[in-house]
Amino acid sequence: MPALPLHLDTPLFRTSEAYSKSGRPLWLKLDALQPSGSFKLRGVGRLCQHEVENGAGEIFCASGGNAGIAAAYAGRALGVPVTIVVPETTSVEVRLLIEATGAAVLVHGAVFDAANAHAIALAEARKAAYVHPFDHPLLWEGHGTLIDEVVAKGAEFDCVIASVGGGGLMAGIVEGLRRNGLSHVPVIAVETEGAASLNASVMAGERVTLPAITSIANSLGARQVAQHVFELPSSHPIESVTVSDADAVAACLKFADAYRILVEPACGAVLAVADVHAGLLSRFQNPLIEVCGGIGVSLAKLRAWQETLL
Repeated sequence: MPALPLHLDTPLFRTSEAYSKSGRPLWLKLDALQPSGSFKLRGVGRLCQHEVENGAGEIFCASGGNAGIAAAYAGRALGVPVTIVVPETTSVEVRLLIEATGAAVLVHGAVFDAANAHAIALAEARKAAYVHPFDHPLLWEGHGTLIDEVVAKGAEFDCVIASVGGGGLMAGIVEGLRRNGLSHVPVIAVETEGAASLNASVMAGERVTLPAITSIANSLGARQVAQHVFELPSSHPIESVTVSDADAVAACLKFADAYRILVEPACGAVLAVADVHAGLLSRFQNPLIEVCGGIGVSLAKLRAWQETLL
């Protein structure tokens, strides 16, 4: 009998038509309410379970925050020690939150790539399991459960809007659509300017590595998307769009006012689409937005970002 998943079947509800400039009622899938604070628990939990079922006694993961706390939560639930390697850009508050969830935290490197290489080396040296934060088929399989849940609730939707960092969420959504017979449903992939590695790759026609991440949306801070993610637009309808940091923060505050839930700018980016790209959504009747969440946020941070970006 397979083990029970570590993630929750999160609420799904619909906004009024007046909520955004799109004039469309929006389905909101509230993965901000996962125990780890974001959608990451779906895939990371699935991968951690797989590793432990196959004998892993210790787990290493590199993360800027959300995958790290998901792995920490999973390790605590599964009874194995977890070490999260974070880059120097990860805030002290997020580091402490990961530690409070039960994992050890190591700081290494100025960017995710350096932290990730260090996590891989440590896992190999200790003969432990390494869990990638966005590039693994089992992660995508886990993330796809959000589509399974929406379909099981009988909700009709004709596009899915999701934020893209390394692209694990988008890959999971595409897999979820395919296994539910919805391969025709397009995905609108959203990034903030300054963290738009997918958009740059789509424009260039080849996988691009950004020279740096300049967006405040650290959770979208993968300088290069996974190879599988770059290839997805050739086999599934995907439209890449960007919004500004100011747009993302404004959407976070609007969402908090309306629904009393805080989300990161990385998630605010996807919520901003219904206002910033209202014309794009006018082509659809029932958009579905994956409210991916994020732990690196507070009301004070949102207000400070808002003042800085004015």
